Amino acid sequence: MGKLSGKYILGVDQGTTGTKAVVFDEKANQISLGYREIPRIHPKPGWVEQDPKLIWSATMEAIDEAFKKAKINPIDISAIGIADQGETVIIWDKITGEPIYNAIVWQCRRTAKICEELKKNEFSKEVERRTGLTIDPYFSATKIKWILENVPNALKKAEEGKLLFGTTDSWLIWKLTNGETHVTDYATASRTMLLNIHSLKWDEEILDWFNIPIEMLPKLKSNSEIVAETNPKVFFNIKKPISGVIVDQQGALFGQCCFNPGMIKNTYGTGCFVLMNTGEKPVFSKHGLLTTIAWVINNKASYALDGGVYIAGAAIQWLRDGLKIIKDAKETEEIANSIPDTGDVYFVPAFVGLAAPYWDMYARGIIIGITEGTKVNHIVRATLESIAYQVYDVLECMKADSKLELNVLRVDGGAVNNSFLMQFQSDILGIPIEIPEVTETTALGAAFLAGLSIGFWRNLKDLEEKRRVKKVYTPKMDEEKRVKLIQKWRKAVQRAMKWSEEE
Repeated sequence: MGKLSGKYILGVDQGTTGTKAVVFDEKANQISLGYREIPRIHPKPGWVEQDPKLIWSATMEAIDEAFKKAKINPIDISAIGIADQGETVIIWDKITGEPIYNAIVWQCRRTAKICEELKKNEFSKEVERRTGLTIDPYFSATKIKWILENVPNALKKAEEGKLLFGTTDSWLIWKLTNGETHVTDYATASRTMLLNIHSLKWDEEILDWFNIPIEMLPKLKSNSEIVAETNPKVFFNIKKPISGVIVDQQGALFGQCCFNPGMIKNTYGTGCFVLMNTGEKPVFSKHGLLTTIAWVINNKASYALDGGVYIAGAAIQWLRDGLKIIKDAKETEEIANSIPDTGDVYFVPAFVGLAAPYWDMYARGIIIGITEGTKVNHIVRATLESIAYQVYDVLECMKADSKLELNVLRVDGGAVNNSFLMQFQSDILGIPIEIPEVTETTALGAAFLAGLSIGFWRNLKDLEEKRRVKKVYTPKMDEEKRVKLIQKWRKAVQRAMKWSEEE
């Protein structure tokens, strides 16, 4: 297997709103894209689930569509790279392959009370030191704990070695290999709150503390190596190497070629995720950011600072599906440009709490500044602006932690096609925004890792040469206006925080 076995690499981006499958050629050109949406289930306020079987079927349908659009035979691909949605938890029966519960999505807040109790324990500080993560419902550990405690006989079966846990990468690889391989990668594992990011091993003390049997965890693998082969029974009658696996945001960091310390990217998706490469040593934040593994290649770890925004594109979806004031996300650009400002309306889309740098589990969304003159257009524009403000908050923390001035932000994800948002983002940050030609950088990062491990691409320098910039936005707003807008945004955030029946 290797370069001669195909002309293309398949990059799979298994995201929260859906799965994308992208075919890339040797020059890293995007040849085709297949996509299938995956519905989210909301059994209670703040609870978010998905059907694991739909995650699998959507992924295979997206791959099939990508092959058909590219007019290629599946045999023409050299390897597969998979990027996953991260902290989302799936637990399934080792023998039957049946999930014992729906996938609990990273956005779900059902374990907030569990996290509050855990934080009272002194060991919680040790968990944060070892994993680089703050104890929060966002991460996998308390979701696993919840399923084991709430599904009948689950803990007993797990202790007997009858259940398997995985994030969506593990689930897809298990399905693609027809139940032969149960693995994950170091970057994804660093999002579970169960991996010691210093020793690069599952931390047995932490597992004991959460009461999670180690038997159910996947084997740890590097981000760029052949971890498995597809089973012909389930994958187009062929065997192909799965040779790149990474969590989505680190995949985008790699796809943006942020290989050196200080390089930074933001992905605009369901949420927003800002990552800064910090090099071979983990940097611990004093400003509410997370420390995480960027990737492990050839047994060498690179680390990153991570600032997550829970709700970005999901707020636009809410305008469409919840309020029904738009029919399509593309409309928002024209609507925002139709008015000079928001009419002093601010929207803090804290639907499931606030992440970095606030870490308020009980914050809830708020639209403030409404008057009789407020129109739908003002709310739409305020929604777009809220995305840029949240990214600004995270980048300010990164500057403080890294002691580095940021010169440019590399961006990707669906919202980069919204020129209003990109210009406003540049204005609020006061730095240029750089959009690559290939905006599906998460899938590209997974493909890069897959191609590197089989010699499809030679090295990191080879990958950097493949990166092409499509457009650059530069700041046009004067400093005084920028400062005033940010001050009002922060007042709005304070109003949204601690909004809870618990208070």
